[in-house]
Order: sequence, then structure tokens, then C-alpha cells
Amino acid sequence: MSLPAEVIDRLFSRLNAVYGAAWDRQMGNAPLADGKSAWGHELSGFADKLGMLAWTLENLPERCPNVIEFKLLARRAPVPETSRLPEPKADPARVAAELAKLAPAVESARKAVHGVDHKAWAKRLIDRHEAGDRLNPTTLRFAREALRMPA
Repeated sequence: MSLPAEVIDRLFSRLNAVYGAAWDRQMGNAPLADGKSAWGHELSGFADKLGMLAWTLENLPERCPNVIEFKLLARRAPVPETSRLPEPKADPARVAAELAKLAPAVESARKAVHGVDHKAWAKRLIDRHEAGDRLNPTTLRFAREALRMPA
């Protein structure tokens, strides 16, 4: 489906007014109806997005664009912001029910995190050292620092 004739007429009128002789040279000796038909076909994807074409007409480049360049410019037009519906409010009873389902998992995770000895590695290294294992001095120093023990 091609653009309506009124839209193409408006485009050609505006481009002719802006670019004058450059527009005439670009159109050449081809019949005007053929040029309008080609532009209508190339820009048919904008039939429901005429605002993008209007934006392009307001932001024309210095040099006279051909139909492909005009189409690329139109694709760069900003998309108008549409208003959104407000988000629905959460049902407090359903939220409470879902949180109640999660309570056992949250509690077990809390116990797992709080029941972990994060310095067990340092204690194991000190025990190995005291048992006679030879450890790298830096490793031993880090273990003591983690447990805040004197050297």
C-alpha cells in the first residue's frame, strides 16, 4: 500500500520549496507522476507513522536527499512517548499469602548464613601448623591476622 497522494504532494511541495533547483535537478526529466509513485512506494511503511515523515521535513539535511536517504532520515525520528496505564495495586491478602509461603525458605537461608564459621579456614591452618605441618609463612601470617592472634 502506497502513501496517500496528499502526503506525497505535501512532501514534494516542501522539498521543492526547501531545495529549489537542486530538487528539480534531482527529479530530472522523468514524469512527476512516476517520481511521486516511486516515493509513495518507498515510503509506504510510514503510512501509519506520518509523524515520522513530518519530523523528517522539519529536520532536513543541507543537501537534497533522494528517497532512500529521506527514508533513512525518517527512521531516525524520535518515537512519540505514549501514556501508560497506572500499574495495578497489589492485593495485600495475596502478598501476605505469598510471603508466608516463602517464610520457611528465608528462615533456612538465614540459619545457613548465620551458622557458617567464615574463619574456619584460618583455624584449620593454625591447627595444622601446631600439629607440625610446614606452612608457607605468608599463609600462616594471614591465618593469624584473620583470627587476630599474635605471631
